Amino acid sequence: MLGAYREPLGGHALLLVALPVAKIAPTPYQREVSDAHVRRLTVAMDKTKRFLDPLIVVRDEETNGYLTPNGNHRLTALKELGAQSAIALLVPEHEVAYQILALNIEKAYNLREKGIEVVRLYRELARLDGDEEESYALEFEEPALVTLGFAYQKRPRLSGGAYFPLLRKVDTWHKARVKAGIPERERRADLVLALDDAVGEAVEKLKERGFKSPYLRTFVVARINPLRFIKGAPPPLDELLPSMTRRARGMNPDKIRPEDVARTGGPPEAEG
Repeated sequence: MLGAYREPLGGHALLLVALPVAKIAPTPYQREVSDAHVRRLTVAMDKTKRFLDPLIVVRDEETNGYLTPNGNHRLTALKELGAQSAIALLVPEHEVAYQILALNIEKAYNLREKGIEVVRLYRELARLDGDEEESYALEFEEPALVTLGFAYQKRPRLSGGAYFPLLRKVDTWHKARVKAGIPERERRADLVLALDDAVGEAVEKLKERGFKSPYLRTFVVARINPLRFIKGAPPPLDELLPSMTRRARGMNPDKIRPEDVARTGGPPEAEG
């Protein structure tokens, strides 16, 4: 231990420590390391011969080591440079390892990255017998992101951006502890994937008719979405998604005109 102090915002105790690099590991639920970002860090740190941004770590009793919830790129760069120790801020409260994800603004997430990170955290909290979903609203952000994360795990190439606006309006917190919530989130994810299958079939039918717009998926989802005609409270997720799936499967491409597709505005959702 190099020192101790209370951080000025909330008065919480922090320890400034020097730890063996071999004793530090990333939390299992954060996003994958970017090779390009690690290369930039490695070059900069090697050139300056300085490590000025301490890792945030919490004690991990299971491994008798330490977990860093938002320092994986810096940790990897240190390992690449052959460093034996790292300066870190040791947070005594282990739950901060989950909350720190909300503070990680180093690189903007795309929707897939965020969804996958949320579901990894969800499964870790389930393993630790965590509380009800809504008690982690800060970490999960919103129910739709949880469902979409489970869907991404099942289908990594899912065009989740086409369905996220719908889910945000109808998805809700599951009133159960996260461990018991996994089957329910899997079920909701399956409804999204069934809709995606039906939308994909409709898109292929339009392509067979000669439509080549990059907005075909967006067009199909907008065409079968009844929420634009509903005033007041939207229908529940279990009603909306299956009804949209049926409408997608029943779409007649012969009734679609080129000008209908041309009116679809905005670029396709960027996922990667």
